[in-house]
Amino acid sequence: MMETREIQELAEEGQLVAYFGYGSLVNRRTLRTAFLGASAARVTGWRRCWRPRDPELAALGHEASLLSARPHEGSALEGLVVYDRLDHLPEVDRRETGYNRVSVAPDRLAFVGSALASCPVYIYEAKTNDAVEDPGHPILQSYLDAVLQGFLVEFGEEGVRGFVENTLGFERPVQRDRNRPIYPRSVELSPSETELFDALLLQRGVTWLD
Repeated sequence: MMETREIQELAEEGQLVAYFGYGSLVNRRTLRTAFLGASAARVTGWRRCWRPRDPELAALGHEASLLSARPHEGSALEGLVVYDRLDHLPEVDRRETGYNRVSVAPDRLAFVGSALASCPVYIYEAKTNDAVEDPGHPILQSYLDAVLQGFLVEFGEEGVRGFVENTLGFERPVQRDRNRPIYPRSVELSPSETELFDALLLQRGVTWLD
């Protein structure tokens, strides 16, 4: 990653942006671009939810649920502010197909440590944000593993627990694909990670699809 001084120089030149990751983006192993740095943070005014794919994506055979954040006053999300070059933003937008990029006001952000620089920060909201029971669009276990591993690294066991307890839409089933991952940026879990994630999901009352 780039030195903080160099990141600040890019910010002064107007060539720096950041985006708030609240799902797979929290896991640094899943980031595609050569990001410059990242800071754990908390954003207020949004709540995570699982939602079905929009019709266009579903028609292409993408049936698994998406993780989104929807505006919700009084709620807060833990996540990762990822700093990137301005010219990488179109690539991130392509990755986040099905989402709208929304600006985050500075007073909505609280950093766990400190911000690396001052620049525009965005959050990606899904174009539709229903979080109702939706058995036709399951949650991929391989995707969920990547998300939970990211929260464990950044926020510890309490962060993983908060994700599972506070995310809306876990009424839909979780598709077991850990041994043959469908998610293209799947991760390997340690035995302790596997035990923790499965125990918390069991407590949440999720159902499973094989």
